Amino acid sequence: MKKGTLKQILLITDGCSNKGEDPAATAAIAYQQGITVNVIGILDDDQTEEPEGLHEVEDIALSGGGVSQLVYKQSLSQTVQMVTKQAMTQTLQGFVNQELKQILGPKQSMEDLDPEKRGEIMEVVEDLGETCDLEVLVLVDTSASMHDKLPTVKEALIDLSISLNARIGRNRFCIYSFPGKRKDIQKVFDWSPKLDAISSIFPKLTSGGITPTGPAIREAMYQFGKKSLLRSLRDEDEPNVEEAGY
Repeated sequence: MKKGTLKQILLITDGCSNKGEDPAATAAIAYQQGITVNVIGILDDDQTEEPEGLHEVEDIALSGGGVSQLVYKQSLSQTVQMVTKQAMTQTLQGFVNQELKQILGPKQSMEDLDPEKRGEIMEVVEDLGETCDLEVLVLVDTSASMHDKLPTVKEALIDLSISLNARIGRNRFCIYSFPGKRKDIQKVFDWSPKLDAISSIFPKLTSGGITPTGPAIREAMYQFGKKSLLRSLRDEDEPNVEEAGY
């Protein structure tokens, strides 16, 4: 089976969008382009009921083929790792199911196989999860209500980078915040194999303004294509530049 690259948008927010297009519809477009959209909704520590705005969290992830989770601030780090890895497995299982349908016929799926065969296929999924390349674009809501949560988000993303570094496959991360100063999103951290350098960047993030989640997802989706285009242009000039950082 050919090794590919899993592409994920990880949206971290604490409320509902209030400007622009429907974020669930935009997430569906991203999913059609092969990008999974995962969403983590951060609850305030004193919240006992699920706020209405966070219903959107599940809708976006469902449309984006991803995983969603509501979480209190203190559990954010663990949840970011769990959601990223769970979404990888979910995407790979879907891919393997498609392959099986081509081999066994359209009515067959992994669930129809006997336990032994299913176990063998899950081993393949786990192996792919370790060896495939992973690109995660983290999209952080920096609207006014997120101000006190940003330090926790920073720590959670550093932990995510460390936990994924044990994989054999190559990881690439970048971080965008929304709303941007002049655009829907703003680049915080460009594509890189590790996130340890974000400690110096996060304190400079300013929070405030509206929450244009739909337009932000759309802009985030375009960053994957730009990266591939830039890399291919650069590789034509310097054939070994891609390996240089590894």
